[in-house]
Amino acid sequence: MSDIDQLSINALRFLAVDAVDKAKSGHPGAPLGDAPIAYLLFHKYMRHNPANSHWSNRDRFVLSNGHASALLYSVLHLSGYKVTIEDLQQFRQWDSKTPGHPERGDTDGVEVTTGPLGQGFAMSVGLAIAERHLAAVYNQPGFDIVDHYTYGICGDGDLMEGISHEAASLAGTLGLGKLIFFYDDNLISLDGPTELSFTEDVEKRFEAYHWHVQKVADGNDLDAISKALEAAKAVTDKPSIIAVRTVIGYGSPIAGTNKVHGEALKPEEAIETKKNLGWPSDKFFYVPDEAQKNWDTIKERGAKYEQEWSTLFAEYKKKFPELAAEFERTQAGKLKDGWEKSLPTFPTEKPVATRNAGNAVMNAFAKDVPELIGGAADLTASTKSILKDGGNFHIDPKGRNIWFGVREFGMCAAVNGMAAHGGLIPYGSTFFTFSDYCKSALRMAAIMHTQSLFIFTHDSIALGEDGPTHQPIEHLLMLRAIPFLTDFRPADANETVAAWRLALERKSPSWMALSRQDLPVFDTAKHDVYDGVKHGAYIVEQGSDSPDLLIVATGAEVWTSLDAAAALKKEGLAVRVVSMPSWKIFEEQSAEYKASIFPDHLPKLAVEAASPIGWWKYVGRHGDVIGLERFGASAPGKIALEKLGFGVDNIVSRAKSLVESAKKSEAALAGK
Repeated sequence: MSDIDQLSINALRFLAVDAVDKAKSGHPGAPLGDAPIAYLLFHKYMRHNPANSHWSNRDRFVLSNGHASALLYSVLHLSGYKVTIEDLQQFRQWDSKTPGHPERGDTDGVEVTTGPLGQGFAMSVGLAIAERHLAAVYNQPGFDIVDHYTYGICGDGDLMEGISHEAASLAGTLGLGKLIFFYDDNLISLDGPTELSFTEDVEKRFEAYHWHVQKVADGNDLDAISKALEAAKAVTDKPSIIAVRTVIGYGSPIAGTNKVHGEALKPEEAIETKKNLGWPSDKFFYVPDEAQKNWDTIKERGAKYEQEWSTLFAEYKKKFPELAAEFERTQAGKLKDGWEKSLPTFPTEKPVATRNAGNAVMNAFAKDVPELIGGAADLTASTKSILKDGGNFHIDPKGRNIWFGVREFGMCAAVNGMAAHGGLIPYGSTFFTFSDYCKSALRMAAIMHTQSLFIFTHDSIALGEDGPTHQPIEHLLMLRAIPFLTDFRPADANETVAAWRLALERKSPSWMALSRQDLPVFDTAKHDVYDGVKHGAYIVEQGSDSPDLLIVATGAEVWTSLDAAAALKKEGLAVRVVSMPSWKIFEEQSAEYKASIFPDHLPKLAVEAASPIGWWKYVGRHGDVIGLERFGASAPGKIALEKLGFGVDNIVSRAKSLVESAKKSEAALAGK
């Protein structure tokens, strides 16, 4: 290692140490141990331009062990990204650009939000999938306009998490040769030595996944790390992992122990660490001029890389104008003008399961939205999520259908990575009850504001015979509680059309809960379904100008509520029925619109085959909710619904009781 390399690496190390020390919070151990890897990647191997962190053909870097964020912020600062010394000094403080874990959108140069261990690793698989697909679609002989790597660093914790197994298996199956990870093999986790809980042979495990595997014995040996990187890049048909034996907290008096993992160094420990590595102990956030000049060469090379690509793309535009226009459009996240004209309208003659409607909708607009890509967790035939003319990504990377296998969590994290890459609108699908496996990835999509789409079918106890394990109860509430995540539970095929349209137009993460069973279809001549869904909730049965009761429902329960309203009409009660396909969108509406849907004076009954928690916000404390506070049952769907209270008779009975109670309350108030 040259003197300038060592000086530059130590500058990186101690910016991180000082940031953690000033915050009195953070993780100094990994930055001290991993600094040589980060330096080598950013300074020598990665093709990136710090002046434009959104350049489409940049190499991507993911710090999966996001607790080492001080390392990433420091390397971004030194490389020339929009991360200042003042930002480093505000590490982990309110409204800073340097939060405790890397956050996409908060910090220039951060590709994805990491922190929950293993998810950065899995999102990297999605980034690599996106690169391969886009390269296959857009590259032409002599014009490799999509040609970049996904690099990452992961730790023991990442590889202990189950999602790493799912993601690694998928990456090996797909042979993602442009995915290269460094494994920080430091033998320490937060609780102590890894021999307490993690004794597997990681190298053999990854060999079994069909990865290219190498080991580097010394994390400070730049030559060895460089040779391993060159060898990894030479293997084009397998992802690569390089296990590097590092020393956590390198140079500190507590190096090699868990004491340096998750707490700031004590002042005397920081001073001793600086002395041990030949660094001035009385200087903080210090970068020697020679080191900064060395780091600055990244900006010069980065500008050159992008300029070379821009020149190539200019020629590409001349020779392939249609492809170039589509590339620019999708990279900008813009939908093709008039794409919505391809959306179907379903007739009322024949009932349609919303999962089947979803498939018809996807395939109707597929040609006009070529950036749509995705698949299912081994449930394509059940979730109806296949693009019929989309091809097979596994055979030809131009293909838009991906077989994710039974890897729900890995699938959804990969979808997030694909969305974060840019140029694609990715989706993943499975049964709604298995959103349990996906939940953390859905939360990450919401935090990152990526346009990640999640299709969940078999949305209630109505799926029937598979029974309680497959019948979602708490899932609607659970996912509705996630901020910035748009929910859709359409009542029919035409609401499903609207849900898909809005999912693409809103450019944010969303999910759909779709039915297994056939449902009647709204007449679009009578209902402006798209406008209704666009407002989150809308009236589908007026009842009268002064109804006695309001029933609000979602999904299939809208139809049972309409039947109940018809039965109540025969008994002299006028019932208004509201379909509420999206709580999130409804909450975005004006106070006036909300009041027009849920007038204060009307008694309100909510009907949904799921947990009732949350509905009281809309029905009020004097309202009523027909929901589920137990698990389902194995039986044909219609019987399960009837037995568990979602038949017309029970809705009518509860509605009448609610109206009677409201009348008594009014009478009591009048008497006072």
